[in-house]
Amino acid sequence: MAEGLDWGIGRYEVTAEELRPAAEAVVRTAAIGPGERVLDLGCGTGNAALLAAAAGAEVTGVDPAARLLGVARERAAGDGLSAEFRQGDAASIPAGDASADAILSVFGVILAADPAAAAAEMARVLAPGGRIVLSAWLPGGAMSELYAAAGRLVAGALGQPPPQPPFAWHDPAALDGLFAPHGLRVTAEQHSLAFTGLSPAEYLDRETSTSPAAVAGMRVLTEHGIADQARSQLLEILRRGNEDPAGFRSTSRYVIATARPGPRD
Repeated sequence: MAEGLDWGIGRYEVTAEELRPAAEAVVRTAAIGPGERVLDLGCGTGNAALLAAAAGAEVTGVDPAARLLGVARERAAGDGLSAEFRQGDAASIPAGDASADAILSVFGVILAADPAAAAAEMARVLAPGGRIVLSAWLPGGAMSELYAAAGRLVAGALGQPPPQPPFAWHDPAALDGLFAPHGLRVTAEQHSLAFTGLSPAEYLDRETSTSPAAVAGMRVLTEHGIADQARSQLLEILRRGNEDPAGFRSTSRYVIATARPGPRD
């Protein structure tokens, strides 16, 4: 859902499989019940949407990447699940007012270019008494450092200033401020997810050939003749942060935040 990035490039299916445990945690936190109307915002290949459908919910997945929506539809058909998938983004959700009992977003809405607009849209679509459940990465750890460094390298190659810090979707206080104008109160709990590989080098090669953001970034670095230099810097980050001397493992912490109507403290 990031502006300017085609999430259909690369093989996001690989990334989605890595993120499946987080989708399971989000759906579990949302406590989806049969017959509930669920919207999965930034659904990608449909992890959370299909889990909600399997729980008996009426599900709509929304994502800007047409290719990923096609993958999600194929997965739904293959699993014998009923779910609708629509192209759209967080700034203009293709859903009616008060049409969702639960809105889920697994590392999706956190990429929205305008967090305030995304929050307003989610609040518009949310039915009275409903809940918004989203996951967001906590800063820190090798993966966070990896992508921050990659962003700086790409910006430098393009002659641009370093990227500005994104909105703090991981911070309950920041989320409270974002959702309070819509009468929603936020609670949050921490989780963790391990990324693994045969070695730091194998993991980096896989990431830069599958993850859409990494694929796009490496294209820029290659065009500017600094891909090898950048790879060395990024590989060193993974080596320093490696938790498994016999292979590769990096544990990232994330927050699952729930916004629902409730009294203010």
